[in-house]
Amino acid sequence: MTTKQLLKVTTSGEWENGVKTSISIRDFAPFIVDEPKSLGGTDEGPNPVELVLAGLTSCTSVTIAFVAKEQKFAYDAVQFENEGTLDLQGFAGVRGVKPHFETVHVDVFLKTEESEERIAELKREVERRCPVLSLLTTAGVEVTSNWVKK
Repeated sequence: MTTKQLLKVTTSGEWENGVKTSISIRDFAPFIVDEPKSLGGTDEGPNPVELVLAGLTSCTSVTIAFVAKEQKFAYDAVQFENEGTLDLQGFAGVRGVKPHFETVHVDVFLKTEESEERIAELKREVERRCPVLSLLTTAGVEVTSNWVKK
């Protein structure tokens, strides 16, 4: 039986006004999370669901770095583009409508000389191990991805 290797992650936040919140993480400067004006905010920062997609990008990037090292997969650059859709009726309280993303699409652009087969192996392992992707898929979000060699 293996012993768990738990990592504790903490954040803190303070409501500023309206739908704006100041978020603190470790010793980094606090940052603002807000909504666009069209959703009642002042547009002074990204909104929470944009941060989820940003978290998916950064988590995928970190997981690529770890898995690529294990697989001896060489690459020079990676770029990401994500898009998510959600039905605002869920947030508005309409019963039967999920408030979270319905779909998320990820494009990963790899600058590499590796074969398409090796890219597919990297993709499989990264998608199996990425914690943020796991959160989305476990919640029932339909996640699709397209990994492209540049």
